[in-house]
Amino acid sequence: MVRKSIHNRVFFEEIISRISGLSEDSPAIWGKMNVCQMLRHCDLVLQIALNKTEIPDVHFFLRWIGIFTKKEMYIFNNGIPRNMPTFRKVIVNFEYNFNDAQSGLIKTLNEYWTAFETNQLPDSHVLFGKMTQKDWGFLEYKHLNHHLNQFSV
Repeated sequence: MVRKSIHNRVFFEEIISRISGLSEDSPAIWGKMNVCQMLRHCDLVLQIALNKTEIPDVHFFLRWIGIFTKKEMYIFNNGIPRNMPTFRKVIVNFEYNFNDAQSGLIKTLNEYWTAFETNQLPDSHVLFGKMTQKDWGFLEYKHLNHHLNQFSV
């Protein structure tokens, strides 16, 4: 069973190719976001790993669920369920320019790659607890893959 990670250059490039394959008219299979909003949402989530987006602390019970979920996703290599709640800070419920969103996400992905290569990723996450480089790469791939599947790419 392959556990894809954006820390593997092949899978990193796959994600960029899939993002590049989107168009302003790409329809969602599920969810409330349009393609522009999804791209911006993914950008904001990636920025958490770059310490550019801060999310508030969560109740210890939610953190416990997050830690459990991280372990479950890794053990079973399962994806993120559809229509899951997220942090308000990364909800994009306003219109956003497609080209800006697409190029912004690719730019942030490249910044993320640099942070990964220079060991600059944080050692913890508000929801998922202690994080290793391996955790970041795996979970970021899962998140991006989830939303790209949402738009059939």
